[in-house]
Amino acid sequence: MFRKWLEIIFDHKISLRERMFRLVTGISMVALVFILVLGRSGVNLFILPLSLAYIYIAAKISIKKECINAGAAAIVVLLLLLYPVVFFTGGGLYGGVPEWFVLCFIYISITLEGRRKGVFFLLCIVETVICYYLAYHYPDLVMPNTMAQAYFDSARSVILVGFLTSILLLFQNYLYEEENKLTKSQKKEIEELNQAENHFFSSMSHEIRTPINTIIGLNEMILRGDISDEVAENARNIQGASKMLLTLINDILDLSKIKSGKMEIVNASYETGELFSEIVNMIWIKAREKGLEFRLQVDPSMPSMLCGDEVRIKQVLINLLNNAVKYTKEGSVTLSVRCERVGVNRVRVWYSVEDTGQGVKKENIPYIFDAFKRVDEKKNRHIEGTGLGLSIVKQLVELMGGEISVNSVYMNGSTFLVTLEQDIISERELGTFTLTSRMKVHEGEQYRHSFEAPGAHVLVVDDNEMNLMVVRKLLSDTKVQIDTASSGAECLRLTQYQHYDCILMDHLMPEMDGIECLHALHSQPGGLCQDVPVIALTANAGSDNQQIYRKEGFSGYLPKPISGALLEAAVLSILPKELVALSETASQSEIGKDVLIFEQAKRISLMVTTDSVCDLPESLKREFGISICPYYICTEQGRFLDESELMADELLAHMAEGRKGVSQPPDVQDYERFFAQKLTEAQNVIHITMAKHVSDGYQNALEAAKSFENVTVIDSGHLSSSMGLSVLYAAHMAENHASRDEIVKTVKKLRRYISSAFIIDSTHMMCKSGQISKRVQVMCDALLLHPVIVLRKSRMAVSSMEMGSFYHVIKGYVRKKLANPRGIDRRILFITYAGMDEESLQYIQELVRQYCPFERVYLQKASSAIASNCGPGSFGLLFMRRNEASISYSEGYR
Repeated sequence: MFRKWLEIIFDHKISLRERMFRLVTGISMVALVFILVLGRSGVNLFILPLSLAYIYIAAKISIKKECINAGAAAIVVLLLLLYPVVFFTGGGLYGGVPEWFVLCFIYISITLEGRRKGVFFLLCIVETVICYYLAYHYPDLVMPNTMAQAYFDSARSVILVGFLTSILLLFQNYLYEEENKLTKSQKKEIEELNQAENHFFSSMSHEIRTPINTIIGLNEMILRGDISDEVAENARNIQGASKMLLTLINDILDLSKIKSGKMEIVNASYETGELFSEIVNMIWIKAREKGLEFRLQVDPSMPSMLCGDEVRIKQVLINLLNNAVKYTKEGSVTLSVRCERVGVNRVRVWYSVEDTGQGVKKENIPYIFDAFKRVDEKKNRHIEGTGLGLSIVKQLVELMGGEISVNSVYMNGSTFLVTLEQDIISERELGTFTLTSRMKVHEGEQYRHSFEAPGAHVLVVDDNEMNLMVVRKLLSDTKVQIDTASSGAECLRLTQYQHYDCILMDHLMPEMDGIECLHALHSQPGGLCQDVPVIALTANAGSDNQQIYRKEGFSGYLPKPISGALLEAAVLSILPKELVALSETASQSEIGKDVLIFEQAKRISLMVTTDSVCDLPESLKREFGISICPYYICTEQGRFLDESELMADELLAHMAEGRKGVSQPPDVQDYERFFAQKLTEAQNVIHITMAKHVSDGYQNALEAAKSFENVTVIDSGHLSSSMGLSVLYAAHMAENHASRDEIVKTVKKLRRYISSAFIIDSTHMMCKSGQISKRVQVMCDALLLHPVIVLRKSRMAVSSMEMGSFYHVIKGYVRKKLANPRGIDRRILFITYAGMDEESLQYIQELVRQYCPFERVYLQKASSAIASNCGPGSFGLLFMRRNEASISYSEGYR
C-alpha cells in the first residue's frame, strides 16, 4: 500500500496539483491518527476509523471526478470539526494538539484554490482563537493532563509535525527542481529550434535569391535587345513573376527575423518624392491590369526629405496597396498622404490606403493582422498569397514606433491608416505631386546606359558562374574592363599582380568567404588593391547584414537580385571620376537611386552641447566640437547674448556704476531652434545644463527636447567650469564612440566627484541678483565675511563664512580645498574667476603649486552670466576628485 502510494506521488504522468493533494492528504491522515490518539476520551477512538474512511472516500471521489478543490474543501471541514474536540480532550494548551493546528493551515494553503482558500483560512484562524479563548476563560472545559503527559505529548507532536512538514517542503523542492529542469530543457529545445528555423530561412533566402538573380539579370538583357512585341510581353511577365517570388521570400524571411527579434529599423534620410514615385511605378500597372482606378493624393506641404527607414516604409505601403488591389474587383484604390508638425524638426505622417473592395466582416477584423490567417477563406481561396503581408506590416509599423488601424464595412471597402513620426531633413515642401507626373510608360522603354568607362578595371568575385555571367552582361554597355574570380583565393592571386578600380564580391563562398577575403585583401603583402573600394554583392540580404558589411570594411552593399541600373549606379559611385564619361541621355536623378553606399555620413552620430555658462576655454570647445547655446544678459540698454555681445569685464564695469545686469537662460523656443540646427549636424544631441535648481535653463531645455526624440538633456549638478568638466568628459566619450546611454549614466555618476566651490569677495552682486538678502549683505560687509558657495544636489548653498582680508581668506580657502592631495585628480584644474587682477591670479597659482601641483591649469575668465551673480574678485578652484572614470576622462585631453 505504502509502495503504491509512493509510486503515485512520483508519477510524472499525474498533474502536480494531484500529486501534492495526494501527499498532503496522506500526511493529514497520519496526523489525524496521532491527534485522536492524544485525546483522553474514548469517543476519539470511535471517531478515528470513521474520519479516516471519510477522508479516503472524499479524496478518491475528488480525484476520480477531477474536482480536487471540492474534495479538499470537504476534508478541511472535517479537520475543522475534529480539531476543537481533540484540543479540549487532549489537554488544551498543555497537550500536543496545538502544534497540529499548523498542519491545518498548511493543508488549506496547498490544496485549496480561489475564494475557498481565503474563507477556510479565515475560519481556521477564528477557530484557533476561539479554542484558546475558551481554554483560558473556562479551564474546566479542558480535560487535564499531568505535567509528564503534557511534556511527552508536546515533544512527540513537535517532532512529528516537524518531520511531516519537512517531508512536504522536500517534496515541494523536488517538484520545483523537476519542473525547473523540464523548463530549461524545453527552453533549450525552443532556442535550438529557433536557431535552426532562422538558419533555414536565411539559407533558403540566399539559395533562392541566387537563381532569381540569374533569371532577372538575363531577362533584363532580353528586354534590352531588339525583340518582337510577343517576346517582350513574355519577358515582362517573367520579370513580374520573378519579383513576385522575391516578395514572397522576403515576407517569409522578414517574419522569421521579427519573431527572433533580429529585425532592425535603420533610419536614414530619404526623398519623399522618390519614395512615392517608386510606389506608383509598382502599383498603378497592377491596378490598371485589373481595370481599377489608382488615385494618389499627397499633401503639398509634405517635406521633400525626411529621416526614417525608407525600405520598411515602402514595404509597408506596397504590402497594403498590393492587398487592396488583390481584394478589389472593381472601383478604385487610393493612397492618401498628409502630415502635420509635432515639433520644430519633426512631423507626424498619415498614410491612408483605401479601396472599394469586398471589405472585412466585423468579426474578422481582430484577426486581420494574424500571420498565416486569411479571413473569409472560402470566398478568397482563388486569391494568391501567403497570409503574411498584413502581419508583417503591423509588426514593422510597431517596430518603427507607429500605429496601424483598419476601418472596414463588409462589401463596401476597407481603409488602412498608418501613422509614423519622422524627423525633417529638408524644410523644402514637396509641392504638387500628381500621378501622371510620376508614372513611367514601361512599354517601349529603351535601356540607356548611364556612363562609359573603358579605362576602368573591375574585378567580380563569386563562386557561381551564372552570377559572374549576369554581372558581366549587365555592365557590358559601360565598356568597363571586367575580370572574374570564382573564389577568394583566386581574387587574392589576381590582385597580387593587377590593380583594380573597383571590386564586386560575394559573401557566402566556400573555403574563404567574402569577409575573410576582404580582410586578406587589405593586409595582402605587396598587393595592389589594399585600398581599393569593395562592394558586397550578395544574396545575403537584410538590414542586419548591412551593418555587418559596413563594420567589416566594405565600401557598399547591393542585394541580389540586382538590376542593371542599380549595378551601374553602384559602380559609378566609387569609380575614379577621371575614368568616367557620363551618358548625355542618362537621367542624373536616376543615378545612385536605391544604392546603399557606405560613405562617411554628413551628420556625426552624437554631439555634446551645453550652455555658455560652462566656462570652458575656446581651444577645448574647438578640440572636442562642443556647441554652445548662449545665455542672455538683460540690462537697461537691452538684452545681449552672453560672451558674444557682452563680455564679463564690460558687464562688471556696467554694474559697478550701479546699473542693472541680470542673467537669463534661453527660453524654450531658443532651445528648440538650437536643437533643430544641431540635428542637421548630428544624429543625436546630448545637452548638459547648469544645476537645475540654480537656473531655469534645465527645465526650458527639457521642455524643448520633447519636440525631438534624439535630444537628451542632462542636469550637470554644477555651474561654471565644474559644469564644463562634465561637458568635457561627455565630449571625450562621444569622440570615442560611446553610446548615448553610457554617456548619460557616466555624467550623472560624475556629479559627486566634481569639486564645485566659489569664494565671493563682495556680496553686493549676489544681493542685487536676489541670491541673498540685503540684511545678510550688510552683515557680511560689516564683519568682513566672505561666503564660500558650493553646489549640493543641484542646489546652491553657503558651506562656510570666511572672515578677514581677502588675501588672508584666499590662502585659507586654497589650503582647505587642496588639503587632501591624494584624493584629487591632479591632471586638470580650472581657476575660474571674475574681475581679478594679474597679481591676485599669480598669488592663487603660487598657493596651488605649494599645496597640490596640477599637470594642466586653466585660468578661465567666467562668462557674463556667471559674473553677473558672483561679482568681481570672486573665484573658484574647480577640479575632479579621483575615481575610476577620472583616469580615462583626463587621458582624452592630455
